[in-house]
Amino acid sequence: MPVLGLDHVNIAGSHELIERCRAFYVGILGLTDGDRPSFRSRGYWLYAGNQPVVHLTVRAGDTIGKSALDHFAFTCEGLDAMMALLRERDIPFTIDPARDSKKAQLFLEDPAGVSLELNFL
Repeated sequence: MPVLGLDHVNIAGSHELIERCRAFYVGILGLTDGDRPSFRSRGYWLYAGNQPVVHLTVRAGDTIGKSALDHFAFTCEGLDAMMALLRERDIPFTIDPARDSKKAQLFLEDPAGVSLELNFL
């Protein structure tokens, strides 16, 4: 069976880091807090519509180590509004107009240093 799309990404770290990531994904990217099963660990599930796409997990200790995660991507809309918000919040990003299509891509990092690709149609 081929991959049909992104299900979720899990980011683990200290309580402080997870709270900063939650604020970023909710306040900047517009994800919403949603239901999370009762695990032994603490954390959040952040939703895009009805899909929990980002799982944040509090991990004991102050370091999360080197992540093997290179980046993950979201399909987005509202390119101009997003660029204005990122500039307002002093969040660095680069833009690639994706010359071979009608898409534009923004590249940035979240507070944990996870690389993000935001694809705008």
